Amino acid sequence: MFFEKNKLTMISKSDALPDNPTAISVDAFHYVAGTKMVPPFAEPYQVCYFAMGCFWGAERLFWSIPGVVTTAVGYQGGYTVHPRYQQVCTGQTGHTEVVLVVFNPEVISYAELLILFWENHQPTQGMRQGNDKGTQYRSALYCTSQQQLSEAKASAAHYQQALLEGDSAETITTEIDMAAPFYYAEADHQQYLAKNPQGYCGLGGSGICYPSN
Repeated sequence: MFFEKNKLTMISKSDALPDNPTAISVDAFHYVAGTKMVPPFAEPYQVCYFAMGCFWGAERLFWSIPGVVTTAVGYQGGYTVHPRYQQVCTGQTGHTEVVLVVFNPEVISYAELLILFWENHQPTQGMRQGNDKGTQYRSALYCTSQQQLSEAKASAAHYQQALLEGDSAETITTEIDMAAPFYYAEADHQQYLAKNPQGYCGLGGSGICYPSN
């Protein structure tokens, strides 16, 4: 019980696991799309990051969207450099599971991606997502520009109002900040549900649609 409770509390930098000396090696190209999965990314593509609980289902959601060029899963928002999956799962690195999304703004906007984010997970559950409990499952939006940051914060306020009007008194707990270093997850986690079609997918929204105005 103590271990589970501890996993629900954000670790401090001084108590985090030590850094790993080397980065995780991943394939250069996306298993499904065949597109480049590691930077640099061509103009006019933009990068953003979404944390929605277990990253397997979240990545599949985004790679299927027209205008999304490539995706990858990894770890972000914590302290340990080059973390490993088993370390992240202890809650002792501070990272959450995230999806890197590279998109073409001439085809799909960041605002449209934000709607998918809000409607396809539970952004009010703190350090968990459904039955998945721990700081690595917390909801987060990590932005790569001040414009994205402004849009992300505005969208959170807009969706919070929708939750209130939908008779939900719950408060959005999504972490919204500029992007910290992103660390690629192990190769077997990349596009996991394409490689393992019967694998676990924990995505599930609140049932409240993002309002159009």
